[in-house]
Amino acid sequence: MVSIPELSNSSVCMKDPQRVHEILQAMQKSGSNTLQVISDFDMTLTRFAFNGKRCPTCHNILDNSKLISEECQQKLQELLNTYYPIEIDSSRSVEEKLPLMVEWWTKAHVLLVEQKIRKDLLAVAVQESEAMLREGYQLFFDHLKAHSVPLLIFSAGIGDVLEEVIRQAGVFHPNVNVFSNYMDFDETGVLKAFKGELIHIYNKREGALLNTGHFQELRARPNVLLLGDSLGDLNMADGVQGMENILKIGFLNDKVDERKPSYLNSYDIVLVKDETLEVPNAILFYLMGNK
Repeated sequence: MVSIPELSNSSVCMKDPQRVHEILQAMQKSGSNTLQVISDFDMTLTRFAFNGKRCPTCHNILDNSKLISEECQQKLQELLNTYYPIEIDSSRSVEEKLPLMVEWWTKAHVLLVEQKIRKDLLAVAVQESEAMLREGYQLFFDHLKAHSVPLLIFSAGIGDVLEEVIRQAGVFHPNVNVFSNYMDFDETGVLKAFKGELIHIYNKREGALLNTGHFQELRARPNVLLLGDSLGDLNMADGVQGMENILKIGFLNDKVDERKPSYLNSYDIVLVKDETLEVPNAILFYLMGNK
């Protein structure tokens, strides 16, 4: 059996521990040069809450910043109150939620563009926010860098804000790639639109397939460690070609009793109300050895 004591932590739930051990053994045998990590960002690499208070997502960082008028903040809050309950409603199908999520993201982006946000003020907004990466993040990012393991961060948030969060934390290493919604600024540095296709919580599969160039480069890395916090994150690896093994770790942050069965059916390891990266870090140490 695989010896990872952290898999006995009280936050860890597994439907099929035997299968988890088999996947881990197969991945370890292949070596770290066959591994890639694909992760969601908000509430996966960042904390869901700290000291009982919700932590901000990339969108929240802007929503709560001085870059946005009070009226706009109010409208964004109304959108959140309308659409977030739909996002986490386990009685609705993904097909039913999909158009509603597109509606939410699109309306939010229209509101943000109206605010004429200045690019040079994003760093300040992040600095003044309460955004927090999960405990153990330094080890997580540095360990992947030391072993040259690619980390793809796949986010329905705002790429410019996300990059600023990891840059300020000192972990935006060269092995990190980000797929997200990026802002398009005019020549004076003012937000005029969002670039490209909208990535939202339930179309990460399409996003993955649009970026086949990235996965093409990683053909020699058929083993995937996937980290997410929603059922929409399970498709983030769909662009990986010739996949051999995938281990899916899901953070279950909210509405635990209601959502636990569906998470256990979809993720190999479910971490319940765990604000740390202790388990992913322990798995990486097992897979890559110490360095």
